[in-house]
Amino acid sequence: LCPQGQLLAKSWSSLFGGHSGAALRGPIFSFNGRNVLADALWPHQLAWHGSTPRGGHARRGDCQGWRSSGTAEGMASALAEGKLLAGHRHNCSTP
Repeated sequence: LCPQGQLLAKSWSSLFGGHSGAALRGPIFSFNGRNVLADALWPHQLAWHGSTPRGGHARRGDCQGWRSSGTAEGMASALAEGKLLAGHRHNCSTP
């Protein structure tokens, strides 16, 4: 449950059921209370996760050890797609 009492998922495994994770519904708020789907501060609206669609570690897709001068790629999901782990490779330099 989130602080407002809304159910986020029935279980941890339901988030990562092999179908790119749970479908996202409703707004997503940053830690400072901004709605990332509507706020211009979040132009790319990506959720960086470095995971496979089943929730496992995506080797060579997690930006671990990334440096600003590097060209590494990591897995991130476009929040507008509505799937938590429907990731695609994005350059680790993408804000």
